[in-house]
Amino acid sequence: MASLQASALLLPSSSSCCSRKFNAAIHVPKLPKVSFSVPKIPTKDLIEELNLRVGVEKINVTTPPIHHKSTSFVTTKLYAILEAVADRVEMHNNIGQQRDNWNTLLLNSINMIILTAATMAGVAAISGTGMPLLALKLSSTLLYSAATGMLLIMNKIQPSQLAEEQRNATRLFKQLQNQIQTMLALNTPTQEDVKDVMEKVLALDKAYPLPLLGAMLDKFPSKFEPAVWWPNNQLQKKNKSYAGKQCHIENNGWSEELEMEMREVIEVVKRKDIEDYVRLGNLALKINKGLAISGPLLTGIAAVGSAFVGNGSWAAIVAVTAGALASTVNAFEHGVQVGMLIDMYRNSGGFFRHLKESIEATIGERDLEKRENGELFEMKVALQLGRSLSQLRELARKSASSHVDGTAIDEFASKLF
Repeated sequence: MASLQASALLLPSSSSCCSRKFNAAIHVPKLPKVSFSVPKIPTKDLIEELNLRVGVEKINVTTPPIHHKSTSFVTTKLYAILEAVADRVEMHNNIGQQRDNWNTLLLNSINMIILTAATMAGVAAISGTGMPLLALKLSSTLLYSAATGMLLIMNKIQPSQLAEEQRNATRLFKQLQNQIQTMLALNTPTQEDVKDVMEKVLALDKAYPLPLLGAMLDKFPSKFEPAVWWPNNQLQKKNKSYAGKQCHIENNGWSEELEMEMREVIEVVKRKDIEDYVRLGNLALKINKGLAISGPLLTGIAAVGSAFVGNGSWAAIVAVTAGALASTVNAFEHGVQVGMLIDMYRNSGGFFRHLKESIEATIGERDLEKRENGELFEMKVALQLGRSLSQLRELARKSASSHVDGTAIDEFASKLF
C-alpha cells in the first residue's frame, strides 16, 4: 500500500519532466524576415547619365596632364643618352684592350726584327765573300729598313698612350653613367639636365677621341697641358641646378670657416699637386721625344752599316752596335710605356684642375641657396682627395699657418695619387 502511494506521488513529476524535454526538443526558432528588392528598370535618362559619367572618367584616366607628358619625354631622352653612354663605355674598353695588344705585339715584333738583323750583319762580317755575304747583307738591310718604318709608325701613334686614353675615357664615361642613373632615381629631370648631359658626352668625345686619323691627340705637343673633359660652363650650371633642392639647413650648410677651408685647399692643390704633375708631365714628354727620335735613327744607321758589311770591319761594328742600341731604346720606350705615363700625368693634372675650378665656382656663387649644400660639398672634396673630414681641415689649417710663417707646406692635397 505504501509502495503504491509512493509510485503515485512520483508519476506527476516524471511526466512533467518528460513533457518539458519534449517541448524543448520540438521548439523551432523563428526565422528572420528577409526583404527582397526588385531592381528598377533603368530609364532612358538614367542610361544617358551613366554613359556621361563613364566617358568623363575614361578621359581623366587616359589623358595625363601636359606637364606629365613633358616630364616623361625628358626622361625618355635621358634614357636614350644613358644607352649611348653605356655603348661608349663598351667601345672605349674594347678599343683600349686592342691598343694595349698593339703595344705588346709591335714591341716584341720590332725587337725580334732588329736582333735578327744584327745577328745577320755579324755573321755576314765573318762569312767571307760571294753569294752568302750578299744574301746576309741584303736580308739585314731589309730587316733594319722594315724596323725603321715600323718604329716611325709606332712612335707616332704611341699605342701605350692610346690605351691609357681609352682606360681613362672608360672610367669617366662610367662616372657619367652613374650620374645619369642617380639623376633619374633622385630628381625630376628637366630639359636643361638633358642639355648639360649632352654637353658632357660631347666634351668627353673631344677629350678622348677614338679615331687615329685626323682626330687623334698630338702625342708630342710643344707644351704639356692637363686634360680637359668637361664643358667650359658646366661648373656654373652645376651650381644653378642645386637651387631649390637644398636641405632646410641654416645658410645651406655654409659658414665663413668652411669657405676659408675650401680656399686653403685650392691653394694647396695649385701649389703642390698641379705643379708637380705638370713638372712630371713635361719631364716624361721630353724623355719620350728623345726616345722616339733615337729609335728610328739608330735602326736607320744600322741599315746603312749593314749595306757596307764586307768592305771593312767598321761597317759590321756600326750595324751590330746600332741595332743593339735601337733594340734597347725601343724596349725602354714602349716596354716601360713612357707614353702611358704622359697620359696618366695629363689625366691626373686634369683631375686637380677640375677640382680647383669646381671649388672656385662653388664659393664664387654669392647666393648660398644656389650652392650645393656645404656639408655635402666638403665631404665630396675630402673623398676625392682621399682624406677624412678631420684630415681635410688639418690640411687647411697647415696651409693657413704656412702663409703666416712664410714657409712652404710639406704635403700634397691628395693622398690617392
